[in-house]
Amino acid sequence: MAIGVKKESEFKKLLEDKQYFNLPKIGDLVKGTVISASKNEVYIDLGGIATGLVRGKECYGESEEYRNLKPGDEVEATVLELENENGEVELSFRYAGRQRAWQDIKKVEESGQIINAIITDANKGGLMVKLGSTLGFLPVSQLSPEHYPRVPGGDKNRILEILKSYVSQKFEVKIIDTDENEDKLIVSEKAAWEETQKDVINRYKVGQVVEGVVTAVTDFGIFVEFDKLEGLIHISEIAWKRIDNPSDFVKVGEVIKAEIISIENSKIFLSMKKLQKDPWEGITNRYEIGQKVPGLVLKANPFGLFVELDKDIHGLAHISQLSEKPVSNVENVAKAGDEIDFYIVSMDPKNHRLGLSLIKPALKKKKENVSDSDRPAGLVAVAGEKSKDQEIKKEIKPVSKDKAVKKTKKDKKTEEAKAETKTGT
Repeated sequence: MAIGVKKESEFKKLLEDKQYFNLPKIGDLVKGTVISASKNEVYIDLGGIATGLVRGKECYGESEEYRNLKPGDEVEATVLELENENGEVELSFRYAGRQRAWQDIKKVEESGQIINAIITDANKGGLMVKLGSTLGFLPVSQLSPEHYPRVPGGDKNRILEILKSYVSQKFEVKIIDTDENEDKLIVSEKAAWEETQKDVINRYKVGQVVEGVVTAVTDFGIFVEFDKLEGLIHISEIAWKRIDNPSDFVKVGEVIKAEIISIENSKIFLSMKKLQKDPWEGITNRYEIGQKVPGLVLKANPFGLFVELDKDIHGLAHISQLSEKPVSNVENVAKAGDEIDFYIVSMDPKNHRLGLSLIKPALKKKKENVSDSDRPAGLVAVAGEKSKDQEIKKEIKPVSKDKAVKKTKKDKKTEEAKAETKTGT
């Protein structure tokens, strides 16, 4: 009787042990011990609950850990079927490796850890990479300054050539986007670079002058490397005058100095012209409104002519200032390289703007001491001309005060006499 009670209590304990009867579901990642292993079949003990079988293409995934298995090895596998034709649980090492790899990727993404990625291929949009056994993508825009392909003119074939030269190399990256269901894995070398350069960037402040090497010259500016950092000199910050081509000023490999004008996270913006004296200071001492000046046409645009007055001062002759008649084509008036005399019609030294015209400005009217608003009605005269009122005033002779009074009394008596005659009094 006691023996029966003991067996009953042990069985009850097994029933209460949920883990013992917690059978796996399809898609679960389960652990087990290898019972036997051959080239095409691996039998696994799933904790005494059931026997699992991995066979065929499901035997080996990308990882080497599933090769050369032997009895007693601990392994993980993904459940494909709960029961095959022999009553065994059908398993897969291939899916298990993928599941574990995505679990690792999620941990790395959440931690913000910097890891190594192997470049496997390249296209015009970026680089294909491999993190462990998982494939991902590194967009061109997410490359560090060291590897970003800056090509004059943006030649796509040359860009692709540079990207392909990175194949088989290891880049330090951070994971910036994942989606296991879509096998989407996006990484960034730039984010990893920014992380490592934070302390270096913090050593620099706006207003500091740095010396660096020109690493690239593009249509929109110049890239300069200093202290393993990279700054951009925008085309508008190269010189005080108008610039069409930055390569006219610097070449790749040249050492230059520039002033830091802005720092935005890892982006550093520089200026060369800040280190030069502003030629627009004191411009009113050299030029004035209405002055006729010789100019060299630098460029003809649909809206007007860009003109050089001297090496530092450039101006614009708007299409409306090229002729008194409507102009349909600016190049019918002048072309680049033409030397023409212009009239200065406006100056804005603060904003570095100067307006020019081919139309001779009308002569300005001279100002008199008394403004028109202060003059009595009828006495407003155009400068340089005599008004009719002035002519009339000249013809009227001055009359003394006494004579004026006598004349007034006489006129009054005359009027009174006339009035009496009419009334008969």
